Amino acid sequence: MPVPQWTITDFTYRESWWKNRGILMLNICLILPLLSSTLNGFDSSMINNLQILPGWQGYFHKPQGMKLGLVNSAHGIGILIGTPFSPYVSDLLGRRATMFIGAVVMLAGVLTQATSTTMHVFIGARVLIGFGMSFSINAAPLLISELSYPTHRGKMTSLYNSLWYSGSTIAAWICLASYDDAGTSPWSWRVPSFVQAIIPVIQMVLIWFIPESPRFLMAKGLESQAVRILAQYHTNGGDERDLLVTYEMAQIRHSLNLERQLTSGKSYLRCFSTPGNRLRMFTIIWIAVFSQWSGNGLVSYYINIVLNGIGITQTRTKAAINGGLQIFNLASALVGMMMVDKLGRRKVFLISNIGMLTAFAMWTVTTALFSQSGNVAAARATVPLIFIYYFFYDFAYTSMLVLYTLEILPYNIRAKGFAIMNIAIYSTNAFNSLVNPVALNTIGWKYYLFYCGWLVLELLFVMMYIVETRACTLEETAALFDGVKVRRGIMERTGEAAMTLARMSPYPRLQDSHGAVQISSSVSRSQFESRSEECAVAFAR
Repeated sequence: MPVPQWTITDFTYRESWWKNRGILMLNICLILPLLSSTLNGFDSSMINNLQILPGWQGYFHKPQGMKLGLVNSAHGIGILIGTPFSPYVSDLLGRRATMFIGAVVMLAGVLTQATSTTMHVFIGARVLIGFGMSFSINAAPLLISELSYPTHRGKMTSLYNSLWYSGSTIAAWICLASYDDAGTSPWSWRVPSFVQAIIPVIQMVLIWFIPESPRFLMAKGLESQAVRILAQYHTNGGDERDLLVTYEMAQIRHSLNLERQLTSGKSYLRCFSTPGNRLRMFTIIWIAVFSQWSGNGLVSYYINIVLNGIGITQTRTKAAINGGLQIFNLASALVGMMMVDKLGRRKVFLISNIGMLTAFAMWTVTTALFSQSGNVAAARATVPLIFIYYFFYDFAYTSMLVLYTLEILPYNIRAKGFAIMNIAIYSTNAFNSLVNPVALNTIGWKYYLFYCGWLVLELLFVMMYIVETRACTLEETAALFDGVKVRRGIMERTGEAAMTLARMSPYPRLQDSHGAVQISSSVSRSQFESRSEECAVAFAR
């Protein structure tokens, strides 16, 4: 069949999004799942900040060795326990119900942590929080990706992971404020723990007031509910016959049908059952590993040594520098978020990896000078190099890790593939916790040379395996991974609906005097539109 010239942008709203009531209400609703990332960042960072506080150290008698290791890893252990089960709940009960379950479990863990009187109870509470977090961080990004307005999906999904640093920033400054106010009192660490309960309570109360994923509803055969949600939140007047709604419904429906034909079963093996799925999982697992093994796992350990080496030993000063770094990380991630649609996913990854390699190589040099000769100037130069390194790390691996993973996964394995990504992240993070301190104490700065070589391999991987997905719908990424059969199948079926739309449409962009679907040359084309047409062409081949 001939390659059609229509794309998703032919049907989308072209004015400022806040002027469209449906899109405005949708983006307000998406704040709730976005808070899951903020909570994850708050919890992950708070335990590091608590260890700076004399009140926490004194109350728990300065834990060391295995006990301190359990404190630091308990949250990750809880996530690893819950993650294999969370996608089954997401696919069975829905994204909202899974978030609700996660919020209930986390609230129980947070209250136990805030009122704990022994280290064993504290560690148990940390595991419980991590277990609940595994459900929240599986369902929330799925809901955002599957519910967002088509032209907003890239930025909204990128914003999700970027907001991790909003939580870590809040945790750093709340711990600092608690220290200033309560000093060495146990309330200096109990107050931040109680503050952590705010987001789970908000999510528990409000989760049923936001829409469910239309793709989940379609997979369950609830098409009437799905079309109502798309009409209410993707259009300005709630018209179920709107061209965009019809286009999205047709694409989702036929994509799900083809996925059922190609793969069957509900186990994790489904993620590896076709060549396209194996390529997806290969890419996802490695970028998850890269997100933890790019040298970023050394930063918190090394900052403490550098600050001590240049005479900064005060608790408050260290906490303030850490808080400033978290704000910088958030700003860097938001810059990456703004670039994902302008530059494209592949270019953002390339810029990030080249920048990280350059900054880390310079960081290695200053580390060697400081370690071998005690050069204070080298130590002082290391601090801004860490900030520069983190800018390039956050530019892609914070802003795009979740976005890219969810984009390249089809619906039938999206929840499980995302869970595998989280398992890879927390497994490699556990490796960092065990190996990095030992390696740094044993071989010192020479350990940094390993990461320099690893960053070279990362760059080669990105150049070879990262494909561009900018401006493609979630269904259109099948054209990039699943081969000609799926491309033609979805294209033919969606094409039937699109041609029907063209005959019905009063818009010149969708029909001409011969009844063919064309793009009017009088309409200016944005980068998003241009790339969207490229996706449509690839989709049809």
